[in-house]
Amino acid sequence: MEAAGAWVHGEADLVCWFRPGSVLDAGCGTGRVAVELDRRGIDVVGVDVDRRMLDEARSKAPNVPWILGDLTDVEVAGAGVAGRREFDLVVMAGNVMVFVEIGTEAAIVANMARHLARGGRLVSGFRLGLSPLTFDDYDRFAAAAGLELEHRWTTWDREPYDGGPYAVTVHRRPPAA
Repeated sequence: MEAAGAWVHGEADLVCWFRPGSVLDAGCGTGRVAVELDRRGIDVVGVDVDRRMLDEARSKAPNVPWILGDLTDVEVAGAGVAGRREFDLVVMAGNVMVFVEIGTEAAIVANMARHLARGGRLVSGFRLGLSPLTFDDYDRFAAAAGLELEHRWTTWDREPYDGGPYAVTVHRRPPAA
């Protein structure tokens, strides 16, 4: 797509719109989003369950921490709660939520929420119909994890949601009282 002149960094543009200091790219694949965020000066960590994809990501950006792990239970070590790192934003781009094992979606959302700092955001884009997951299910999983719906757009360019089969959804951990 990039060779054909298409802009392939819409996800990174949206992430940067929130001005995060740190980002967890969950389901990072070959690192397209994480590498671009790193290029823009964001402190980013990539996580994926596929070793071959992570090897490709490492070859593109060896300075980025790439973690092999399942999104249901991966723990990114750090100085946060229970030794777990907290991020300003967790992004799940590329239809991550519809490619995970059916039945694990709630556990994934809960685990990603555990990696969010207060006021942090979980940003996910996915298409309906590729799995049984619905936007209502996803919102319910996020609410159960203590997150509040902040935005839903039709595109990564923040076009208003039109009720279609694809959406970019932003849930936020409430800021500290």
